[in-house]
Amino acid sequence: MNITTNIPLVAHVIHSLETGGMENGLINIINRTPPDRYRHAIVCLKGASKFANRLKDKKVPVICLHSPEGHSFGLYGDVWKVLKGLEPAIVHTRNLAALEAQVPAWFIPGVKTVHGEHGRDVFDLEGKNRKYNLLRRLIQPLVGRYISVSIDLEKWLLETLGVPGRKVRQIYNGVDQFNFLPGTNRDLTLAPYGFVSEDSIVIGTVGRLAAVKDQASLIAAFEMLLNAIPEYRGRLRLIVVGDGPMREALQRQVQELGIQESTWMTGDRQDVPALLQLLDLFVLPSLGEGISNTVLEAMATGLPVVVTDVGGNPELVEDGVNGRLVPVNDRQALANVMEQLVWREDLLKTMGSNSLEKVRTQFDWDRTVERYLDVYDELLGQQGGC
Repeated sequence: MNITTNIPLVAHVIHSLETGGMENGLINIINRTPPDRYRHAIVCLKGASKFANRLKDKKVPVICLHSPEGHSFGLYGDVWKVLKGLEPAIVHTRNLAALEAQVPAWFIPGVKTVHGEHGRDVFDLEGKNRKYNLLRRLIQPLVGRYISVSIDLEKWLLETLGVPGRKVRQIYNGVDQFNFLPGTNRDLTLAPYGFVSEDSIVIGTVGRLAAVKDQASLIAAFEMLLNAIPEYRGRLRLIVVGDGPMREALQRQVQELGIQESTWMTGDRQDVPALLQLLDLFVLPSLGEGISNTVLEAMATGLPVVVTDVGGNPELVEDGVNGRLVPVNDRQALANVMEQLVWREDLLKTMGSNSLEKVRTQFDWDRTVERYLDVYDELLGQQGGC
């Protein structure tokens, strides 16, 4: 008998394996789990992209169901068949899009269940939608443990959804501090020829180009900034890293505002750590957020961070210490804050140093993964650690 069959399998059920913070966290957990402690499989209700190539163990199954849009009871049967074939010890679903997979998991004898809340999407930013919350409450008895990535989401689970405290574990994401680290010199060759120089002041963001991330507000605020300090126009640059459904609309916005010469939309990139080292200021104007991996990565790069005052962002950014908090969906306020910062090299450096210190003391992937595995151990009645 293959000895690996004695190692418990965790089946992670997600909407799709595309570029994103939650997906990045999942890959990190799988890659950093000791192979003699847990095995893993990923079940995608939709599909997977080349993002799956980040899995170090190429034997980890990635199963795509390519389910149709909209609700389908047939999906329950498809998920049940896949899970039954995998024979997992634990089924771990993430976010609302995969929550209903808890139902077929419940019909598999002996399976333990976990559900992760990593943030809400643009259609339910505050988690108050009655229809969705009814579904969450109906499925709650089937879930053995909940994991929230922020204190804000933990509070919502407890107070809004009424999840018993014994079921909830709050675990922050980590950040790869060997891959994301401050740079001593900008690699100007990463950008289009002539786009940046040593005296450029570079503002940037990284993330999926989706409505909830609201890169449109950053682009609009950047144009306001150029108009507010025209003497800096030749030095100011904006870099938008990522891809997603809003890409064409954002590109049109850049063209309509006439800021093409000052803006670089990179598309999906594999060299994000190096691109972050090009920046002087990182901005994330999300409409809603759990705990942002990209903010943590920017902090690990030693960058000051400007974020909207929503979700878990205030747990990462202390206003005036390692960055600034701005009101959500307020482009003028965002432009004003950027204007206050871009010419203050000393302040940017101090805030960046504070970001780095906060990451190094509070956010470490190995600690994060160990806490996830402790939850699995607890459910299976094992002793934690190896």
